[in-house]
Amino acid sequence: AELNMKAGKKSLDGCDHKTAYSYLEAALSLLPQQHWENHYDLSLRLNFLMAGAAKSCCQYDEAEQLLRGISGRTRCFEDKLPSYFLLSQIFQAQGKVVDAYNTCSFVLLQLGETIPDSVTPEAAKTMVEDTLKMYEEVYDGDWLERKMEDETLRTVVKFYGAIIFLAFLSRSRYTAICFICKAVQLSLQNGACVYTPLSLLQLMGFAMEDNHAANLYHIAKNALSLLERFDVGGDQISGVFMNFYGRIAWHYEPFQVCGDNLRRGFESGLSSGSNLGFHCAFHVIKTAIISGEKLDSLLKEIDYYLHLLKTYKSEVTRNFLHVFRETVSLLIDNGEATSTAADPCIGVGDLNDQNRKLRDAVLQHSVIRCYWSGHNERSRNFGEKCKHLFGQGRQSTSYIAQFFYGLNAIDLINKRKQINKSREVVQAAIDAMKYAAANSAWNFTNKLCLLEAEQLAYTRTNHDRASILYEASIKSAKRSGFVHEQGLACEKAAFYFKRDRNNQKVREYFQQALECYQVWGSSIKVAFIQTELDGLNPDALPVSAPVSAR
Repeated sequence: AELNMKAGKKSLDGCDHKTAYSYLEAALSLLPQQHWENHYDLSLRLNFLMAGAAKSCCQYDEAEQLLRGISGRTRCFEDKLPSYFLLSQIFQAQGKVVDAYNTCSFVLLQLGETIPDSVTPEAAKTMVEDTLKMYEEVYDGDWLERKMEDETLRTVVKFYGAIIFLAFLSRSRYTAICFICKAVQLSLQNGACVYTPLSLLQLMGFAMEDNHAANLYHIAKNALSLLERFDVGGDQISGVFMNFYGRIAWHYEPFQVCGDNLRRGFESGLSSGSNLGFHCAFHVIKTAIISGEKLDSLLKEIDYYLHLLKTYKSEVTRNFLHVFRETVSLLIDNGEATSTAADPCIGVGDLNDQNRKLRDAVLQHSVIRCYWSGHNERSRNFGEKCKHLFGQGRQSTSYIAQFFYGLNAIDLINKRKQINKSREVVQAAIDAMKYAAANSAWNFTNKLCLLEAEQLAYTRTNHDRASILYEASIKSAKRSGFVHEQGLACEKAAFYFKRDRNNQKVREYFQQALECYQVWGSSIKVAFIQTELDGLNPDALPVSAPVSAR
């Protein structure tokens, strides 16, 4: 039994979960009768390893049965703790968020922590401020040398790290913030442990939604550097990368850099059997759509993740990936040949969208989809429903949705619809892009320039300045690798010069837009631009070769 257990453990460490399952199953069959009484430590470890292997092989019912068996046999509460943690992961993988939350909260209560029924926004804000103040007072060389020696405290921080996301889904954002602050404060008071980097990044992720000041980014970078002090597993790496590159870094670092590291996080999570790998996949696709990656490749990547979710019998982020897939499908061919029958379903398992996160994603993507497909009224209606998500410090998709909401408002002004209200929407979008571009010129300068150019275009106040801004947007988008937004800026510039009957400029910019949309892979935009080109005056003067989108 011991030899088979060692072989199974080695296979688990090598991420060969099926082989591990076979070895561990053999080991269990070789245990003598009354092995729990006579070989307690061996029985405890072997059953836990077997449960982990069963989970990794998607045998969730068997894993749960093994873990409950362990809980009934253990001699002390401390021996139950690894089983409770794994059980919460199994519940989360199946979309049973409430069961996962209750499991973690039960453990934390048993360890002497308090679980609030609710947390007010004011209380959460105060906790964040107090925690950041404590960080400024404590963080120095001496603290960095301290390690959290108390194993019980380390366990508490570990379970807080697990319950935070569950609270966000099943309770409230403010309850999640409360748990984050408690975990970080324990580390600041007692020294760092292997779970400290993740806790710090979780705190920064929420704090930056309200105020993404540069010092918060530096704290996040410090948390990332703490990883070097500890032997961090794949599950921790995926959690750290998901929080840093998915929620924080894009404020300052190129979207493409974030996407590449999120893919690393996904691979680490997948190899370790962690659910957090699929959370990285969610951020990978979200970031790839924003970055303008080739749509056909992106569709294949989404289908790959959905296939893995089905294989692993996991509900984690599945509905969100379907939302993203619908967006990509529409951008390619309006869903004519790329759509699927699988629509997102709010209410899978216990993932009932209590905090409206899935609904918010659908609304924001609807703003984007309707704008690209030319449905201005629909885009405006969806924007009205999710404008509370816009503003400084929100998530990356919120900025992108507000950018298109602003462009859409300009289209409505040009159509003489809701002029005064649309002007307010445009100015709010410009203010948001200015705020974002001040931190990341790479990610947002092209968007700011395009909005300002369009604003000048509809006011018809400064022709030269508008022309400069269109060119600035095109060059900035090209430099940043946002081929879709390079094409959009070219398209908008073409329509601007079309009003002045400058056919040479119109043809040049439309041709550039066509090339960009071809590279992006959007047949609906290619067809739209080709129609515009075909409708131009054939007697227009010839133009020089356009700048390549590549």
